[in-house]
Amino acid sequence: MPTALNDLLKATSRSFYLTLRVLPAAVRPQIGLAYLLARTTDTIADTEILPVEQRLDALQKLRERILGQSSAPLDFGVLAQNQNLSAEKLLLEKVEASLAALKEFPDADQKLIRDVLATITSGQELDLRRFGRWGETPGEPVLAHGHHPDSAREDSRPTNQIIALETAAELDDYTYRVAGCVGEFWTRICRAHLFPQAKLDEKQFIADGIRFGKGLQIVNILRDLPADLKKGRCYLPLEKLRPAGLSPENLLSPENEAKFLPLFRNHLDLAESHLAAGWNYTNTLPFGQFRVRLACAWPILIGLRTIEKLRAANAIGLQQRVKVSRGEVRGIMLRSALASPLPFAWRRLVSSRRKSSCIRP
Repeated sequence: MPTALNDLLKATSRSFYLTLRVLPAAVRPQIGLAYLLARTTDTIADTEILPVEQRLDALQKLRERILGQSSAPLDFGVLAQNQNLSAEKLLLEKVEASLAALKEFPDADQKLIRDVLATITSGQELDLRRFGRWGETPGEPVLAHGHHPDSAREDSRPTNQIIALETAAELDDYTYRVAGCVGEFWTRICRAHLFPQAKLDEKQFIADGIRFGKGLQIVNILRDLPADLKKGRCYLPLEKLRPAGLSPENLLSPENEAKFLPLFRNHLDLAESHLAAGWNYTNTLPFGQFRVRLACAWPILIGLRTIEKLRAANAIGLQQRVKVSRGEVRGIMLRSALASPLPFAWRRLVSSRRKSSCIRP
């Protein structure tokens, strides 16, 4: 990867950059570029000051360039001017350099990168069509629920009503589009370049990789619940809220805590079970792939620590945005690095965090 893009990657995400640094050189550029392009599409989708249609148009143009369906130069100057963070501004300004770097990889790697970006952008577009018009002028249509961007329907719901997913299936679909597919991409690129001859249950290995990504995304959703509610969006499905007598508007009211916390913790259980699959995935990797094992272990351990904190919080505490401190992250990284050559110590990295672990060592 060109030095300029490597510097941009470092500026864009310090935590992921550390993960990337530990990966073997054979897969580092492909995963790094896929991340940069995904962050670019995410930046476009999140530029809330601009109309939904403008962001959807920009996403479509970028997706067509990523997939090789268009060669029209991209000019995201207006989008770049509306970024608060300099790194995100640079992402948009350097998009042509990122696209040029994609063409430097072998065809098989290009296909994997293009496939994962196509899925990620479909999830971002779906999010924009579901939630993007919340808070606009009353009387304008609101694009809401649907399993695919093309199936989104117009809705005249009041603009002060929080929009929620309808079903658990929609939540699962969304988490696959924006994160589970990344686990699949990670698996295929590492398999191709690092251990192509290893004897593995391929179907189970990929399934666990997908669940790994979904688990991380559900942790993010639960951690960011208060912030998302303020933006008019709720990823906890209505089919789970209604039987508990809850609505998105009153989820975090202290008087509803007794009804809300069990439902919230059920979703924490879901996240934890997905991360359990992620830990099984990590331990399925050939033992000699200690760099990849560490790169997988870090987000799992940080995710499990976040779940612990979320379980301990009440409705008011959740509104403070629970997070794992930098000191805790450094401790997790150090302990896992020291444990990596010792199977017993390695297994305890997770088992010691759970009283009744469903994670197989």
